Amino acid sequence: MRDNRGMSPSPTGSRAARPDATCAAASDVAREALLEVVDAGEVGDHLGVRAEADRLVTHVFGCELAGYRGWHWSVTVSRASRQRSVTVNEIVLLPGTDAITAPDWTPYKERVEPGDMSPGDLLPVDPWDHRLVPGYRVGDPDLEGLDDPSSVRSLAREVGFGREQVLSVEGRNEAADRWYHGDHGPHTSLAKQAPGPCGTCGFMIRLSGPLASLFGVCANATANDDGRVVSYDHGCGAHSQVIRARGTGRLAIPPVVFDTVTMDDVERF
Repeated sequence: MRDNRGMSPSPTGSRAARPDATCAAASDVAREALLEVVDAGEVGDHLGVRAEADRLVTHVFGCELAGYRGWHWSVTVSRASRQRSVTVNEIVLLPGTDAITAPDWTPYKERVEPGDMSPGDLLPVDPWDHRLVPGYRVGDPDLEGLDDPSSVRSLAREVGFGREQVLSVEGRNEAADRWYHGDHGPHTSLAKQAPGPCGTCGFMIRLSGPLASLFGVCANATANDDGRVVSYDHGCGAHSQVIRARGTGRLAIPPVVFDTVTMDDVERF
């Protein structure tokens, strides 16, 4: 029968494990092992011990490395049952609660923003992207309205002769919401101070399809939104109905009191 007398309680029990006395007293052993891999000037004071399990203790030392404020060296030691000497298990540099660390890794597809693509870059599309549906769906998940001749023609263009995938209803709604609440919608300061909305501007090119009732393309070369999709209630100061005020002729300039440009007869003053 195994004798468990004198053993430290398990960390999974009702009480936290207490540091093994022999391992906890081996701070000098831990420091010597640490100094074998780093310079002495990079190691600070001994900050304490932490019990990891039975006869397994981590010694914590301050870190004096430049740029690693709040980090600490952790040296884990252990000993076998009935042994009085300890063995160094691992040495690691770990961040503390006040350490400056890198942010969590984010997949590249979530990091890409508009304007990040360069010539030659490829951005694969997720096979299960909800914004795309097969071409025979024509953007309509229920294929409604196929009795309409125009819908039949749209379907015929895609099947066999057009695109393998088309924009889904969800993808179309997301695009409309993004455009409408972005820099080319009605909520910008440029649009609020415009003399008129884009829907009444002569430079507006209308679209076709489901988004035609809400968006168009600006064709004014001097406008900020030239070549961009804008909402009909967007606007800017380059509206086609802005007319330059006609001049009223040359303004009469009153005679000068003292001419500082030409020669003056100052003796008469």
